[in-house]
Formats: sequence, structure tokens, C-alpha cells
Amino acid sequence: MTRMGSHDSRILDQFTRQAAPFAAAAAIRNEETLHRIVQWAEAGHDDTVLDVACGPGLLVCAFARVAKHATGVDMTPAMLEQARKIQQEKGLQNVSWLPGNVYSLPFPQAQFSIVSSRFAFHHLQDPLAALKEMKRACKPGGRIVVADMAPVPEKAAALNAAERLRDPSHVRALPVNELRSLFEQAGLATPQVTSYRMEGELEDLLSRSFPDEGDADRLRKIFAESITDDSLDLNTRQENEKIYYSFPVAVLVARKRN
Repeated sequence: MTRMGSHDSRILDQFTRQAAPFAAAAAIRNEETLHRIVQWAEAGHDDTVLDVACGPGLLVCAFARVAKHATGVDMTPAMLEQARKIQQEKGLQNVSWLPGNVYSLPFPQAQFSIVSSRFAFHHLQDPLAALKEMKRACKPGGRIVVADMAPVPEKAAALNAAERLRDPSHVRALPVNELRSLFEQAGLATPQVTSYRMEGELEDLLSRSFPDEGDADRLRKIFAESITDDSLDLNTRQENEKIYYSFPVAVLVARKRN
């Protein structure tokens, strides 16, 4: 099996198991944050939107509330099943779901006015290739939107090591300067960058994660030790014998030049 194929199998394994708990997680479903991303993308009623590696389709549904049509693509059937359930819950009709790979999207060139991806780039072995494929599917003058975990450079290695323990499909969360560089390398305009924090509690996070045997306890120790020096860039703190954290998230929005 090729290295990329092996990693795709790891993603399928993790996200098939994570599909239902991930879709139900309060931090992932946060309507205010989803609405903000839609606003930062400057989405309107004439837009057609593609969300790449859409997972349970929450951002797709947020875009669909204001756009003409929104499409979600994901390689994990269980995630698309969750997405269809959420679409039905929200009563949305202007939505489509398709299986697909981030490196070879099943669409012709320049089909969408907005192409987005949320919380996927840290799972990709070749994020630049994915970004170029997103650009290919975007109309000239359209917007490319990438939202992902973005640690400060000096703490990125520690955070990535911890995330690989928690989720073996994790590859690498990129600091903001590296995400910006991807946009430059892809030939996109300089992105507007907005940052926020996604808060949560460690045991709740572990309840929807599927680490290898023994790694959950290793992760608890790493989080506890990070409270004193914030070595993970997660603002970890302890309250009532629980450990809380906040992931650093960056949202980058850039125009595709004509």
C-alpha cells in the first residue's frame, strides 16, 4: 500500500468511528463560530459554495442559509451520513453531498464562487496540493477559505505530538505563517487572517477520540504538565479536577485572482 493510501485508510478508520460524536460536539457545532466563518467569506445569495472534507456538514449547512447552493465533499461515508441527518434537522434543500478526495475533486474547473475547508488541513500529507485543487474548483474572483488549528511556531511541535497521540490520522497543524505561505505558493492573493479559540474539556475530547491503547493516559499526563508553562499553546487550566483547553484556530480568506 502506498504511503498516501495508508494514510487515507487511517483517516477512514478514525473518522468512521468519530463521525457521530464529532458531529454532536458542542464546540464543532457552535453556531456563532460557523456564522462568523460565513461572514468572513462574504457569502451572499448568489454564491455557490463547495466545502472540502466537509465532515458532518456543519459549515455547508451554515453557508446554505445564505448562499444559492452549498455542496459538501468528504471521503468518509459515515461523515456524509451525519451530514445528511444534520441537513434534514435544519430543513435545508439547497445542499448536495458527494464522496470525494481533497486531491482530486469531482468537479470541473472554476465551478464554485467559494471553496472552503474547516479542520481538515492538519490531516493532510500534502496541504499545498489540496489548496491548489480548491483553487482549481474556484471561479476567478471567488474566495478560498481555510480554517484550521494554528499553533504558534515555537509550540507547534509539542501540540502536533500530542494530537498524533489523540488522533493517529493527525499529520501536522501549521502555524499561521506557514498557512499564509501555502496561499502564496498556490498563487492566491494574500489572505485575510482572523483567529479565535475553540474551548473544550479534556475528558469530553477523549470521549470522541480513538487513540491507540495507552495513549489516552499519556495525553492526560501531557495536558496536566502543560498547565504550568502552556507548552501546547492550548491555554490549559484545571478547574474542579477537570482540565480545560482552547485550540488556537486561524481562518484564512483569499481571492482567486482573475
